[in-house]
Amino acid sequence: MSIKLRLTAWYSGILAVMLLAFSAAIYGFFYINTYGDIKDRLRNQAKGESLDVVFDNRLEAQNLYGQMYFYDSGKLVQSLTLTNINLRFDIPPRESLKGDGFKDAYYKGYHFLIFQKAINVEGYNKNPAAVIQMAAYTGEQDKLLERLKTILIAGSFATLIAAFTFGLFLARKAMSPIGKVIEAAEGIQTGNDLSVRIEYDGPPDEIGRLIRTVNSMIGRMEGFYKNLEQSYAAQRRFVSDASHELRTPLTTIRGNIELLQKVWELEPGEKPAMDEATIRQMSVESVRDIADEAKRMSRLVGDMLSLARADTGRTFEKEPVALEPMMVEVARRAAFLPREAEWVVGDLSVLNGKYVLGNKDYLQQMLFIFIDNAFKYTPSGEVSFDAVVYQSQVGLRVRDTGIGMEKNEVPYIFDRFYRADESRGITEGIGLGLSIAKWIIDEHGGSIEVVTRQGEGTTFIIWLPLLFAAPLE
Repeated sequence: MSIKLRLTAWYSGILAVMLLAFSAAIYGFFYINTYGDIKDRLRNQAKGESLDVVFDNRLEAQNLYGQMYFYDSGKLVQSLTLTNINLRFDIPPRESLKGDGFKDAYYKGYHFLIFQKAINVEGYNKNPAAVIQMAAYTGEQDKLLERLKTILIAGSFATLIAAFTFGLFLARKAMSPIGKVIEAAEGIQTGNDLSVRIEYDGPPDEIGRLIRTVNSMIGRMEGFYKNLEQSYAAQRRFVSDASHELRTPLTTIRGNIELLQKVWELEPGEKPAMDEATIRQMSVESVRDIADEAKRMSRLVGDMLSLARADTGRTFEKEPVALEPMMVEVARRAAFLPREAEWVVGDLSVLNGKYVLGNKDYLQQMLFIFIDNAFKYTPSGEVSFDAVVYQSQVGLRVRDTGIGMEKNEVPYIFDRFYRADESRGITEGIGLGLSIAKWIIDEHGGSIEVVTRQGEGTTFIIWLPLLFAAPLE
């Protein structure tokens, strides 16, 4: 059974009970007042123990009748009306007459309400000596109450049917937005368009709040779904690019190993196609190529592990880091990196006493990524390294006079495996360094500024928030 039908059934059931109680109360009120008035008139009429009241001679026109019966003499005295219509009420036996009381009786098809009263004579040993009976014709009252009962029953049923019909209509109308919610939920289950929202222009009641909640939930699910699709797409690109990058060193290693295997498996009696010096030189070059490709694969695997750690949301421990000693150490060690450009270290004294909340090892890794990139893309000229302080931030600046890049490439340089077309195949690298550096900067709550021009060089400024609280020693 649906909710709207259950609600209508409950509403109709409660209404039926209320109508039954209301109808019973109305019927009881009319019954008590109608018959109570007649009983009072009969009781009052019988007080005098006489029949001195003048009665009309028409039964339908007069509804009070009386008779008195004397038990010893058997004498029956009736009102004029009863005598004219030749009607006699049943006389109760003397022994059964205990006191006053009312009873219903039917005579010639007419309904009478009879009040009978015992007449006792003081000093008489056979009391009651007589009985007086006062009767009232109640046909009109019976008809009135019967009509009232019919009206109450028919009206209650008609009201109940109308209430059930309109209640079902209103319940269906009120619950129709729930059907839209169900359709939206089924659409989500079957993978339909999550951009669809449930339209509702009704009052801000429980259903309105439910629909707003469902729309909000669908919106969040849509955002999650899009992010998930983007993540899956990025993961597919990542796996594809990683496979591509790993294929080259593996091919080189396999080719060199096959070459060494052929040379070293020559039988002693076979005449070598090359002299010993050539074979030795070839072997050394092959081993060197294998070592270089192994190092390249190690760097690739290390970078991929770092990015995988970033993807899982893992972070690292942070503590106050003194900037000046760290920058001086990075500048000293960077001088030993392979390079063709001149290495220029600017004034780092502005960092004296400046701290950031971060991880020293990861900050150094990030700086070496930018410095190594600058050396790779600066075949001639210089690479400078300095820092600036602006308000509550410190900017670590790496500037080169290398090949630079187009401005439309800047939004993509931090994507994984992205490398400028001009450098592809010329400058070694796998395109993961800047992605790792961006992750480190984000984890430190910083930002990066890029200024570049094709053929003139590139400047990276890493902005980090300063730590103003004194670090604990």
